Amino acid sequence: MDFKVGDVITMKKKHPCGSATWEILRVGADFRLKCTGCGHQVMLPRNKVVSSIGKK
Repeated sequence: MDFKVGDVITMKKKHPCGSATWEILRVGADFRLKCTGCGHQVMLPRNKVVSSIGKK
């Protein structure tokens, strides 16, 4: 899969705020993601992000 900064992805599980969409802020071995619902930012390894992406 090809990811770019600024892309919005949908995860399988929802964030506690209720949103399941995340904006990509950094791409590399680790991803920095920002919740589109509350603005919370997390840093996750690439393999976890790829396996957690839900169907669109």
